[in-house]
Amino acid sequence: MTQPLARPAESITRVAFLGTPDVAVPTLRAIHAAGFEIPIVITRPDRRRGRGGALSPSPVKQTALDLGLEVSDDLAALDNVSVDIAVVVAYGRIIPVAFLQRIPMVNLHFSLLPRWRGAAPVERAILAGDRTTGVCLMQVAEGLDTGDIYDVVSMEITPDDTLDSLRMRLVEAGSAMVVRCLSQGLPEPRPQIGEPVHAAKIAPAELELDWDEPAVQLSRVVRLGGAWTIFREKRLKIWAVNLVDRHDLAPGVLDGVVIGTSAGAVELVEVQPEGRARIAADAWRNGAQPHMGERVGS
Repeated sequence: MTQPLARPAESITRVAFLGTPDVAVPTLRAIHAAGFEIPIVITRPDRRRGRGGALSPSPVKQTALDLGLEVSDDLAALDNVSVDIAVVVAYGRIIPVAFLQRIPMVNLHFSLLPRWRGAAPVERAILAGDRTTGVCLMQVAEGLDTGDIYDVVSMEITPDDTLDSLRMRLVEAGSAMVVRCLSQGLPEPRPQIGEPVHAAKIAPAELELDWDEPAVQLSRVVRLGGAWTIFREKRLKIWAVNLVDRHDLAPGVLDGVVIGTSAGAVELVEVQPEGRARIAADAWRNGAQPHMGERVGS
C-alpha cells in the first residue's frame, strides 16, 4: 500500500519555499513579511546568462539572499530542517513522492483547475479567449497539477490584459491567499471537478503571426509578448495592436499601419524592427514607408 501524502498541521509557523523565476518572488516576500520563519529556500541552480556566460542566481535565490535566508539548489536540504509546510511556486522540477510523504506541500497554480494544468496556464487562457481565470492553492501530488484544492480566487480576463498584466494580478491575489491560508489554517481540500485541459509550454513558432487567422486571435498572440512577422525579409516584432472593423484588406496586406486578416484587421500600435528598439508604429511607418498593398508574413 502506498504511503499517503503528508497533511498540513493546524498551526503553521515554519515554512520552506520552493520557487525559481520572477513570478515566484512576490509570494516569497509576502510570506517573509507576514512573519513566518523560512529556514530554507530551494531553487534551481545558477545559470549562465549574458554574453560573458557568467553564472547568475535565479530571481528567487537573489531575493532569498537579500532577505538573509538560507538557500539551496538541492531538494535534500529539506531533510536538514524542520518545517510545518513547504510552499511551491513555479519551482520548475517534479518533486519526488518521497518528499511529499514526509513534508506537506502546497502549490500556487495560476488557473482554475483542472482547466489549464501544466507549464503555461496564463498564456493558454489568453490564447483560448477565456473570459475568466484564477489562481488555486493546491496540494502537491504525484500527477501534474492533479492535487486537491485548498482555496481559489477567480478573476476576469479583460480584452486589454497582456500576459504580464494578468499574471501580475494573479500573483498578487495568489500571494495574499497563501498568507491568509497559512495564517488561518488550511481548510479541508476538495477534489478538482471537471475535464482537465493541458497547458503546454508556448512554442516559439506559436508567436509567429499567421495572417490567415482572425484579427481577434492574432491580437491574443500579441498580448503574450514577443509576437512577430516578416516584413521585407526581416523579422518585425509586434508588441501592441488595436482591432479594426475593416474587411477590405486581404490577409497580410498593409495599408499604412493597418494589416488585413481572415476576419477584420489589426492596427499596429508598437513594433520593433529587427536589430532595433521598440518604437511607435507611426514612427516605423514614417521610416519604412510601406506602400499600399505591400504584404507582411512568411
